Amino acid sequence: MSFPVPRQTAAPSFALPLALLLASLFAAPCASAASASPDIAPADTVVVTATRTPQRADEVIADTVVIDDAEIARAGAGTVADVLRRQRGIEIVRNGGAGASTSVYLRGANSNQVVVLVDGVRIGSSTTGVASWNAIPLSTIERIEIVYGPLSSLYGADAIGGVVQIFTKKGSGAPAFSASAGGGSYGTRQGSASLNGSSGGEHALSYAITGEHETASGFSATRPGAFGYNPDDDGYRRNSVTGRVALQLAEGHELGAQFLQSRVRAQYDSSAASFDTHNIQDVDSYALFLNDRFLPNWRSSVQAARSFDKLGSFTSAAASGVSQLNTRQDELTWQNTIALGPDTVQVLANHRKEEVGSSSTAGLNRARITNSLAASYAMQRGPHLLDLSVRDDDSDYGSKTTGALGYGYELRKGLRATASLGTSFRAPTFNELYYPGYGLPANKPEKGRNLEAGLRYDLAGTELQANYYRNRVSDLIVSASPCPSPTITGSCAYNVDHALLEGLTLSAQHRLGDLRLRASADLQDPRDETTDKLLARRARRHATFAADYAIGRFDLGAELQASGARYDDAANRNRLGGYSLLNLYTDWRFTGDWSLLVRLDNAFDERYELARFYGTAGRSWFAALRYGFH
Repeated sequence: MSFPVPRQTAAPSFALPLALLLASLFAAPCASAASASPDIAPADTVVVTATRTPQRADEVIADTVVIDDAEIARAGAGTVADVLRRQRGIEIVRNGGAGASTSVYLRGANSNQVVVLVDGVRIGSSTTGVASWNAIPLSTIERIEIVYGPLSSLYGADAIGGVVQIFTKKGSGAPAFSASAGGGSYGTRQGSASLNGSSGGEHALSYAITGEHETASGFSATRPGAFGYNPDDDGYRRNSVTGRVALQLAEGHELGAQFLQSRVRAQYDSSAASFDTHNIQDVDSYALFLNDRFLPNWRSSVQAARSFDKLGSFTSAAASGVSQLNTRQDELTWQNTIALGPDTVQVLANHRKEEVGSSSTAGLNRARITNSLAASYAMQRGPHLLDLSVRDDDSDYGSKTTGALGYGYELRKGLRATASLGTSFRAPTFNELYYPGYGLPANKPEKGRNLEAGLRYDLAGTELQANYYRNRVSDLIVSASPCPSPTITGSCAYNVDHALLEGLTLSAQHRLGDLRLRASADLQDPRDETTDKLLARRARRHATFAADYAIGRFDLGAELQASGARYDDAANRNRLGGYSLLNLYTDWRFTGDWSLLVRLDNAFDERYELARFYGTAGRSWFAALRYGFH
């Protein structure tokens, strides 16, 4: 019996975004004194993730993107992954709709080679090594920072491709309330409410709490040709609540707590057609923190955190039809930051315990502990910037020392050249070590060595940037078939491959009065050097373009996302065609506090695949009435 194969679109032309990008690169800087665009980081924008301490954006050596609350609010419904895929250097793969499992690739690095933090708390599964992007709500996010390149010397294991840190809302000033309610295609319904503020006085108390509910009837997770294909709609439901409270004990001393709780129930297709097969994903994180300024130049921060990642797969009404994987991570971090004139010294100690419990798979219920010490030094001398960091992680898989060196030189006002070297590693997941019939306890950590050079221009509303990187990963863990180990029949996780993640990223942002333009192009070659094949599901070319125009009470915008062809498998046999997606939106502020957001995504109803035989959304709309969004 034959099945109709989904139409593969031809690889898109990059002429439009590249032409606009090059036009911006060679255009004379605009001297307009218009207010800074949310998409263009001004010199006083503060970046935290790149060095683990607040730093002006124009003094950051690492390639960094900051996504502010305005851009996040324009995304409407969906998940963090939908916002990230519109940024340079990022590709995503999703097995169906917004509630389905999602992978995020930074500069071609695997999804388990990216560290994900929520307010400094690491989240993700120790069995798969991947964060549950589908469970993170958009309404609670204040900003997102993306730092590209190896950061193991600052954040430890798994930071080969980069770090994504999500900052939730915090309270300040008079009490403020905001809310939104909206709906759209595929039965999407979304509602959220947030309250934040602070009290004055000697012992100021700040607070913020946000709740969100989102549901959609969705579309079929799979397409004809997939195993277990079922043409029914596969929807999802997500409920979440986040909160933060902080008390100023005395000037320079703050005690606080924060939490995130989110649950997603997402349907998927399987061979059990008579039962509503679905996953229930829980992501929870809790933290207590104490921030102290003991001396004018000495800041101390202590954080105790616990996070959970729980995944249950329900394939039948019987107890035997339930698969459960629960991960718990406990972390205790003490960070000291000392200012020495224009320079900064940082010393950090970290204790991390990962534990898999209540697993339905025998052999995975285990724990491991990692203890780390790290130090960094940041120097500024006239036009010179220098960052140096080193870290030692000691755990069950041995001691791993990583380091990084970055240098920046201001050639002239607004124009800076940068260069950096860095090493990194990824710890094998519990699946790769202990999963029966697949994992091998002898698997070693993956190791990365990155060389990078960049050129950045940022002046008078124009930002131009070019970054070349060459990240070589050795002892890459892949599914080897047949397994080289005589103890396993079939495929297994094994250290056999070497990968080279090499590429060039170009980006440009420019403002002409009330018109704001942004474009980027990624030319990359993420390759398995052992087989000389492209890494699965990663394109050699992808690009973005965005434009928005403010006219009176209206903001009008367009976004273009384009990707070249990819392969769905490591052997490069199953080709996924390229695609181009056009999104349109308008935001109408009809009073001081009320606004109406309307989005049209995939305006040309492009049919495409992120993973072979898995569905993606066609032309879809979303509209939301919002109060208190500014």
